[in-house]
Parts: sequence; C-alpha cells; structure tokens
Amino acid sequence: MDGSSVSVVLPTRNEAHRMSPCLEGLHAQGAPLQEVLVVDSGSTDGTVELVGEVSARDGRFRLLHDAPLPAGWVGKVWALQCGLREATSEWVLGVDADTQPRPGMVAAVVQAAESLGYDVVSFSPQFAEMSTAEQWLQPSMLITLVYRFGAAGVTDPQPDRVMANGQCFLARRAVLEAHGGYEIARQSWADDVTLARALAVRGVRVGFLDGSRLYRVRAYASAGQMWREWGRSFDLSDATTRGRQWLDVAFIVLVQGAPWLVLLAFALGLLRVDSVASLTLLRTNQALVVVRTLMLLALWGSYERRSMGFWLSPLSDPLAAWRLVLSTARRPRGWRGRTFALGAPAAVGERSRAGADTPADQA
Repeated sequence: MDGSSVSVVLPTRNEAHRMSPCLEGLHAQGAPLQEVLVVDSGSTDGTVELVGEVSARDGRFRLLHDAPLPAGWVGKVWALQCGLREATSEWVLGVDADTQPRPGMVAAVVQAAESLGYDVVSFSPQFAEMSTAEQWLQPSMLITLVYRFGAAGVTDPQPDRVMANGQCFLARRAVLEAHGGYEIARQSWADDVTLARALAVRGVRVGFLDGSRLYRVRAYASAGQMWREWGRSFDLSDATTRGRQWLDVAFIVLVQGAPWLVLLAFALGLLRVDSVASLTLLRTNQALVVVRTLMLLALWGSYERRSMGFWLSPLSDPLAAWRLVLSTARRPRGWRGRTFALGAPAAVGERSRAGADTPADQA
C-alpha cells in the first residue's frame, strides 16, 4: 500500500440531516486519503455549510457543484462522474452521505484491493440505529440478495451475477477512465451493480467483500421509508436481463416467500398430509424455513445491535418477496424530488450480446 493515494467522491443533495458522521469519519482518516471531493447537486438545507465547516479544518475537503444534468443521466451517477473528472489519486472511493467510516477504513479498503488483486471492489456495511420494525423487515430484503447473488466474499462469480455496494465502492482511477467512468451506469438506479457487472464483463477483476467492521450506515428514517426506497433498485433491473429478473423473482417466491404461507395453510387445515406429495410439500417447506432461520447467524455481524425484530425477521419473508415482485414490475423515474428523462437501459447481458465493448458504444 506504500505510495497509494485515494480520492473520495461523495455525492450530496440535501443531506444535512445525516451526513455529519460521514464527514467527521472521513476527516479522521489518515493516509492514503489524499482528498475528499464533495459533489453537491443544488442542496438547499445546509449541506453546503456543513461541508464548508469541515473544509475549514481539513484542507483535503473540496466542495464541487456538479454541472447541469445532461439528458439520460440519473443525478447521483452524474455527480460521481463530475467527481471522477476532478480526482487526482490512484484510487477513487465512492461513498454515500449515510456512510459512517470507522478509523482506518480508507487504508483497509485499499489494502484489501491490492492484496487480493482487485481493480474494483466494494464492501457491505454494518447497519446501525435501526428500529424494531426496521430490523423485522430489512433482513428479509437483504436475504433475497444473498439467495440471488451469494454472500459478500464469493470469489469469481459470473460477471452478470456480481454484487456491489455504492456506499463504499473503490476503483482504480485509470480503470474507470479507460471505460468511460460512470457513464456505463448513467441511466441506472442500481448504478453500483450496473457498473461492477459491466466492468466484470469487460475483464476487470471485480470483488465484493464484507465491510461490516469498516463502516456503518443509518440509511432510513423508518420502516416505511425503507419499504419505498429499497424498491428503487431492489430488483437490480438495470443490471439484470428481463428474463433473469423474473427467474429470480420466481426463485425468491418459492424458496423464501411461500414456505411460511404453506406451513400456515397446513396449520389451519387448508392443506392436509394425506399423500406422499403433500408430505413432501410439508417437509420441503419446513426445511426451507429452517435454512432461512439459520441464515440469521450469517447476518449477525451485519447489524450493530439485534432486537427481537431481527430474530423474528424470517416472518416478514412473504413481504420481502412481494416487494421484489413490485420492484420488478415497475421502474422508478424520480429521486429526491427530481424526475429524470431516462430510456430503458439494456442490462449487462443484453449489452454484451449487442457487442457494447467500449465507452463509445454506450453513448
């Protein structure tokens, strides 16, 4: 890691209510952090003033204002692109305003990337300050990702099944620039996964690792907000072919959403064990529920504190499956009060079949 340097790019839009832990956490980072580029998109709530206060204490912080949003771009992705253009370091680390870095996070992510040979790597968080209702619902949504794409740390997944997380997304600047930066994901609501998969298709070594000891997040103010905002990119439709999306939905409904309902039907006498087939149905769904419940142990470290809601979260699996159905059926058009004029972007598999190998092909 000797000689490595990192530019953090932090997109903001009206983040004053939650970004102070992010700014202070970045301020506490030592080498190899070289600069923090805060790219603001017209905040009116005091975000700019907060950044100004930190930059007065730490010359590594710079406040940038993104250029007018071009047609066909999602606002956050455009802010990342504007930040990349100003970055001067070997590595670019994209973070969100809700990312709360622990001491040494920047050094640790670079060390992980260099030691494992990744040019692009992102890290899963530890979830903090969640209500009982949030802890009842969110683990079930998170488990759908594990069922579909595997857990953090899976080595060499298929490019179209790579996972990523934009809350802590590290990439070599030269690699990003060679592939047009964030333009690959300009229309994506799941820009982190879209970018990671597109780069993996092009031969870039991409990783997704457990970062629960490196940073924490407090992403949502309530379970209701979580329900709405997870739906924005829950299905990863911008990074997955349409056919594969619905196969994923069917898989989640069968192995995660339906088992509790099947067991309830047996308990209420709506289904009876009166044949080999019905007994097989009962035993299969009992086994699926046991496996799902045991997966709580795998999620243990992803939550700072675990309330009763966490332990009862398997009961919300039917809701998580239903949310995935809704997310897959509908594509959002706006975010944080802005509406974007977007087409229907091709998923990674469709782009590769079309031969979109270069940044020019994405224009």
